This record gives sequence, structure tokens and C-alpha cells, in this order.
Amino acid sequence: MSITIKDIAKHAGVSYSTVSKALRNSPLVKDPTKKKIIKIAEELGYVPNIAARSLVQKRSYTIGVVWPTVERVAPSALITIINDMLENHSYTTLLSINKIDSAISTFNRFQVDAVVVFADNESDVSQAEKYHSTVPILYYGINANSEYPTIDVNRRLAVGLAVEHLTSLGHKNISYIGEISTKDPLQKEKYIGYVEAMEANNLPIQPNMVIPTKGLDVYDGYLGAKSLFQDSEDVTAIISGSYDLTRGILRATQELNINVPSGLSIISYDNIPQTENLDVQFTKVGVPLNRIAQKITETILDIIEEKEINEAIILEPEINISDSCAPPRRNEKLIKE
Repeated sequence: MSITIKDIAKHAGVSYSTVSKALRNSPLVKDPTKKKIIKIAEELGYVPNIAARSLVQKRSYTIGVVWPTVERVAPSALITIINDMLENHSYTTLLSINKIDSAISTFNRFQVDAVVVFADNESDVSQAEKYHSTVPILYYGINANSEYPTIDVNRRLAVGLAVEHLTSLGHKNISYIGEISTKDPLQKEKYIGYVEAMEANNLPIQPNMVIPTKGLDVYDGYLGAKSLFQDSEDVTAIISGSYDLTRGILRATQELNINVPSGLSIISYDNIPQTENLDVQFTKVGVPLNRIAQKITETILDIIEEKEINEAIILEPEINISDSCAPPRRNEKLIKE
């Protein structure tokens, strides 16, 4: 026989409504009472009837997330933080790596309360707009005049901050390693930031200093760095387009006995705590993942509550200076030790 809220109320000596509020983490119930009720519920093996709660409250307390990849570290770290934050608000996250229109269709059938779409390009936006969703949608990743609310970050400024920091140390031969194709506007924004900042500092952009990669994974960074070191000994600093690319670049420097930062300075895009796990503590640029996750969580909950929100939210980046940058050696040549 299943345990009900009424059974918990009887054991706790409180009303049915108090138990209901406590299990929803309502601030209307004092903490000692809330802890007592939750403990009794756990001891009795209470399992909430999600279907019944949905009918009464007209919510499923689930949020669908359309996710582009489970392979790269930065996106995976971000969704983990978002999931934890939503869980604190009693929400369950359902993750889909299907095509966007298919994922949204599935989430509508599951009657989730809202959908967060992580979009890599403008076609991702158009895919969702072709499907008439009965639940609200929030985009993260690209501001492309979507009919849905969007959260984006200023990638162009982030890479600009990296160039400014390196030039302040005296670097002139600064390389950019990243995906710069027009197919991915998010990555193109980073490259534009590099070009604009180099031009603003009157620094020439040498063709052999710009290394396009096929993707943003570790091996792409490794191949990009090996290509750079083979074609140019003038480079004294690298700006990497992603955390995973940075890991690959670091692997290449270790193979060639290039010391970071005395022989080569590196700044990594993706302002994530995982960089602390590397042998070198990297200077990094971007919007910290906790801030991105907090804004996505706040906004999706506001959308569910039907509160008025800004249609386009742009988060400003910051630079976290660490141990991977130093002034260049006088001869400004790549130094192998």
C-alpha cells in the first residue's frame, strides 16, 4: 500500500496542507518543521505521485533541454550546474540530443513546463520555429532575432579581452586557434573579436598565425598547435577558442618541450573551473559557467511563472588571470627547452 501525504501528516502531527508545502520546499513552512516532515517522508518511503501533482498544480515540474553534444567539457559542465540549480527548485531535467524539432515535439508530448534549446547556429533557431510548441522555449547560444527569448554571451568581447591582456604584456605575435567557419556563428564571433582587437592595437594578422580547426575537441587543438609550431617560430602567445582545444594545445607543447608561460603564453576561452585540473593554471576569458547557469535557471523559471522578461539577454565576459601568461622573451621566438 502506497504512502500518501495524509499518512505523513498523521505521523508528523501537522495538517495535510503543511506537508504539501514542506515537500514543495515552500518558505511558508519553518525549517525545523520542514526537516521533520521530510525525514518522516523518507522513513515511510513516500514517493510523490507526479501525475496527480501535475493535474492539481497544472505543472509537470520537468524541463526539457535540447543539447548539442555530450562530448565537450564546457557544455557538459554547464548542464550539470543547471540541473543542480533546477533541482533546488524541485524541477527534473530531461535531456535530449535529438534534432531540435524532434526533441521539441517529444517534450511537448511529455508536457514539460518549458524547453531550453542550446543552439549552435541560425538553422537551430529555424528548426524550432517550424514546430508549433505548446510550451514556452528559451534559447541559449545565439541571438538571431528569434521569436523566443534568448540568452547569449559576448564572445567577441571575451576574445578582445584576451588580446588586450597579451598586448599589455608586450606580445605582438599572437595566434588564434579555433573554428572560424561561417557555419558556426558562435565561433565566428570569437574570431571576429580576435581580428578587431588585433587591428585596434595596430598588430598585423599574419596568415600563418590563424589556425582554423575542424572542431572544438582536444585532438583539434593538438593538430592545430602542431601545425602552428611547424609553420611559425615567431608566435609568442596563443588564444584558444575552447577549453578542449586548450587541452590539446597543452599536449602539443609538452611533446615539443615548450614551456608555458616562459616560452609561450596561452589564454583559453571558456571560463570554467575545470581548467584547475590541468598541469598549467590557464588565464581564461568568457562568462563564468555559474553565472550563465544562474541566468538560464532564473529566466526559465520566470517564463514558467509568466513573468515579464527581456527578449534578448547578453551576458558580459570577464578575464581570470592565472599562470599561463608572461611577457615574451626579447627575441620573440618560440622557445623550446
